[in-house]
Amino acid sequence: MCGIIAALAQRPVVPILIEGLKRLEYRGYDSAGIAVLDSSHDILRVRKKGKVAVLEEALTPETQTSHIGIAHTRWATHGEPSEKNAHPHNSNQQISLVHNGIIENHSELREELQADGYLFESETDTEVIVHLIHREVTRLGDFMEGVRAAAQRFEGAYALAILNKDEPTRMIALRKGSPLLMGIGIDEYFLASDTAALTPVTHRFIFLHDGDFVEITSDHYEITDNHGQPVEREIVESDIQQFSADKGKYKHYMLKEIYEQPVALRKTLENRITPTSLLQESIGQLDSETLARVEHIHIVACGTSYHAGFVARYWFEKFTPLTCSVEVASEYRYRKVSVPPNTLYVTISQSGETADSLAALSMVKKRGYLGALVICNVPESSMVREADASMLTHAGPEIGVASTKAFTTQLAALLMLVAMLGKAKGIPQETLEQLLTALSEAPSLVEAVLELDKDIQKLAEDFVEKSHAIFLGRGPFYPVALEGALKLKEISYIHSEGYPAGELKHGPLALIDTDIPVVAVAPKNDLIEKLKSNLEEVRTRGGQLYIIAEEGVHIDENKGIKCIRVPHCPAPIAPIIFSIPLQLLSYHVAVTRGTDVDQPRNLAKSVTVE
Repeated sequence: MCGIIAALAQRPVVPILIEGLKRLEYRGYDSAGIAVLDSSHDILRVRKKGKVAVLEEALTPETQTSHIGIAHTRWATHGEPSEKNAHPHNSNQQISLVHNGIIENHSELREELQADGYLFESETDTEVIVHLIHREVTRLGDFMEGVRAAAQRFEGAYALAILNKDEPTRMIALRKGSPLLMGIGIDEYFLASDTAALTPVTHRFIFLHDGDFVEITSDHYEITDNHGQPVEREIVESDIQQFSADKGKYKHYMLKEIYEQPVALRKTLENRITPTSLLQESIGQLDSETLARVEHIHIVACGTSYHAGFVARYWFEKFTPLTCSVEVASEYRYRKVSVPPNTLYVTISQSGETADSLAALSMVKKRGYLGALVICNVPESSMVREADASMLTHAGPEIGVASTKAFTTQLAALLMLVAMLGKAKGIPQETLEQLLTALSEAPSLVEAVLELDKDIQKLAEDFVEKSHAIFLGRGPFYPVALEGALKLKEISYIHSEGYPAGELKHGPLALIDTDIPVVAVAPKNDLIEKLKSNLEEVRTRGGQLYIIAEEGVHIDENKGIKCIRVPHCPAPIAPIIFSIPLQLLSYHVAVTRGTDVDQPRNLAKSVTVE
């Protein structure tokens, strides 16, 4: 979740480092720092709690001429957000480094290093790394060999970029379990945790593999493996669009991204379907013959992506003969998993770097799956490179921490996958066309729902003074309710929970009173009468109901009930359409409460640690 950028160039690197940090701000962080070598090769370090702008203002003229440096945005794991815990961390004014990841055996190593006389200034696991590297470099008398020796002791995940004042034209980096890439310029090299940080200076990247060590000088680089053997890594020419920090006419990135959903959905569907046919019937190594063998689906994801997979479970089992299970990646990777023959593994991630999902994906080959497919928004991500096949959502950069357009485009990609697998399994043409026609209508229906923004903004006023909320749905709208609750708690800090509406009597009904708003999703389907019965249980106990109802659903808007009407929509895409009002509701509640909508406290956009 931390952001790394480093540079060794023919020009001053501080402007490059600061611009890179700004482009990593969307990932979430609590502090930022920079370290460079000055003309005397001394380490100059500046660290600040808060925004990159605060760090930028604190930089001294002495830092501006350096041609080598490292920088970092931190999301706290070990130690509170503070200047002393911010990166880079130094050891004896000789070694300086930045780190993304978690060192699990830091306590044991800290005791060992303290016994050797090292003094610790921070509470971080990263300071353990820098002192251990300093000790080993001093012991062995060689920069790279010292780093290698220290790395043998690390347990956990890490991406590191390291400076040594005694080696002023040399930088070393390594990775295991946390993303790190190298940018290639003309006689200059860069390191970053995300391509977004480097798009102003290069579009040529090497994506480092687990276990890689890279040594960079002013005119050369060498990549070696864990055993010190040279390895070749492909240089990728990225066509990723330059990161845009422009909110345009919108107050927040989140609102901009909510309104970008019609365009994002069109891009996701483009050149893949028509209202009556699939233009793409295979995915990477998963050709139509392989897809025809699939009998079971395992979906593994985290957070919002898990909710998208949860919706898809209903689709797979309704429209195809396949069985489908959905699991949170952080649970899946630590348990024994039964994999039936001919099971397709599907994982979903906006960033493609989600630590638990990436670790779970690495276990797939050992567990005997037919193949692994990733649905992702970032073509250069680790998960896209590791999976057998990928479906890119083409949502464009999503900067707001609370995912919006990533969620709806994931749903669109999953419904396309349902159609592909359904066709491969021989579902009726009528069913296939029902799915494709519905998908084709999704962008225009989302545009229609966005016209309800002002009505939803008015509704949001009722939530501002609340401390709790309950979201209800049935069938595929239960995970939609979970996602709505997640959005509200993420950005407004109102405690909110999603429940299957039929579970009210099994506990949640005890919470109902006039102070807890209940939000219900009410599509026109065969469960609507049962949902109405559930809602009546709330109303008769004095609960305040806020119902997102499809046109044609009769709701008696009496005292205690407020209703927002969405246009009639085909059943397959209704979960996509009903998600939009919940996103807008959360946004307007958060804005009215005055919270940081785009960078809510304690959260990060790209969750690259456990």
